[in-house]
Amino acid sequence: MTDSDETPGTEPDTKSGTSPGVAPDGAPPAAPPETSSVSLPPPVAEIATGYSFTGPALELGAALWDGRCHADAPVRIPLAMLNRHGLVAGATGTGKTKTLQLIAEQLSANGVPVFLADVKGDVSGISAPGQDNEKVRQRAAEVGQEWQAAGYPCEFYALGGIGTGIPLRATVTSFGPVLLSKVLQLNQTQEQSLGLIFHYADSKGLELYDLKDLKAVTGFLVSDVGKPELKGIGGLSSVTAGVILRAITAFEQQGAAEFFGEPEFDVTELLRLAPDGRGLVSVLELPAVQDKPQLFSTFLMWLLAELFNGLPEVGDVDRPKLVFFFDEAHLLFSGASKAFLESITQTVRLIRSKGVGVFFVTQTPKDVPSDVLAQLGNRVQHALRAFTPDDEKALKATVRTFPRSPYDLEEVLTGLGTGEAVITVLSEKGAPTPVAATRLRAPGSLMGPVPEADLDRLVKSSLLYGRYAEAVDRESAYEKLSGEERAREAAAVESSLPQAPAARKGADKSLAEQVVGSGIFRSLARSVGTQLGREITRSLFGTRRR
Repeated sequence: MTDSDETPGTEPDTKSGTSPGVAPDGAPPAAPPETSSVSLPPPVAEIATGYSFTGPALELGAALWDGRCHADAPVRIPLAMLNRHGLVAGATGTGKTKTLQLIAEQLSANGVPVFLADVKGDVSGISAPGQDNEKVRQRAAEVGQEWQAAGYPCEFYALGGIGTGIPLRATVTSFGPVLLSKVLQLNQTQEQSLGLIFHYADSKGLELYDLKDLKAVTGFLVSDVGKPELKGIGGLSSVTAGVILRAITAFEQQGAAEFFGEPEFDVTELLRLAPDGRGLVSVLELPAVQDKPQLFSTFLMWLLAELFNGLPEVGDVDRPKLVFFFDEAHLLFSGASKAFLESITQTVRLIRSKGVGVFFVTQTPKDVPSDVLAQLGNRVQHALRAFTPDDEKALKATVRTFPRSPYDLEEVLTGLGTGEAVITVLSEKGAPTPVAATRLRAPGSLMGPVPEADLDRLVKSSLLYGRYAEAVDRESAYEKLSGEERAREAAAVESSLPQAPAARKGADKSLAEQVVGSGIFRSLARSVGTQLGREITRSLFGTRRR
């Protein structure tokens, strides 16, 4: 590392570099500096000045320079800037998960709810106090931290109840055609056809609660009876409908049917506080569905879209209403259509004014599209590896995303140890802070999973468990259209039986006329007709507008 790139003719304000800032409520304050900032190397003094905020801030760690950790140059992030979004990146094993844990703890202590996706199953430890040991004490001494063991209030969820957690479900209607097309890996033509199916169900006020409802409506719209329903807007190809039905069937065979249905999860549950005023940490346990990355990453986007649709505008706030950590973010963008990416970009851009901060967690910044990356004001970049030409290219691209600094970032990023990162955040005035190689603090909670029995006890003792544990299957499109099918079959059988001449008067009616004339079909028509005033409308992401 060298300071040869330092801008000439500028002198850092060393007097303000000693300010430790304001520790977050409920979190231990940083230890007083051992030396005066006058003795700091000029680049470190500039870092100390750049991170000396006056308002509440989260303590991330201490600056590194020439292999030395400077405890009197703390690196922090203003609480009010957490809704300006962020990126936590780095190669596998560099400490990204512990960084999330460190930030989540302090957010909770400041009364800010947090959502975390636990892909590997090692985040549950945030609910239990950490274990004091020599490594923790050494890290705390290096960064000027008064380490204290502490657990934080948590709720644990599981997609569809697969795994240990409160079952988290969505209805197919709520999920919408855009997100479902991503999960089913449909092409653009098939996605448009799926949108047509949803349009029909929406216009009739028909709720698609689960996948069998969607299959029933799809089959109906390519039947002799259903084809005329879409005649005015192009119709639905039988071939495309067959592709969609096969995709849904394959999806069900993977066990995905459990994720769709009722009771649907109310995303405002994520905004709750614990009785002691700390923010609730909502952890979505995903180890049991690690082999379904397209599903869980898209499901996370549904949660975010639901928050965007349901929350009021609040503008700039002194602390976020929720911080949402989007783990394995590259899975969301991989293979995404242009419309899907545009929806993500717009959601991220606009949800800030709803008081929600979003942090994308992935391996390199290049995993995130540039339009989305441009919205991420806070950056925590852990070590990158440069073993291959592609790695070298990714490293150079990552360096270009940082402001100019006195560090040789290519050298620094390949030499960082576990629990170290290069950081730049937004100051209280919204300007980027100096780039700082940082040794991060140690989380106060358990750095590992809690025992399975303890996790199961936490889940079943939750007040939400009784509300969401049991799936409900109300009458919906499947039951209504199945009733119509039974009526059609009965009419066909009746027409094939020998009848008296008088009774055969209507025997030459078409099958469609017979079905339309059936009592069950008229009942269906009445039920649809009574719902026309409650036509379902959709939001930016194609999710149901509530």
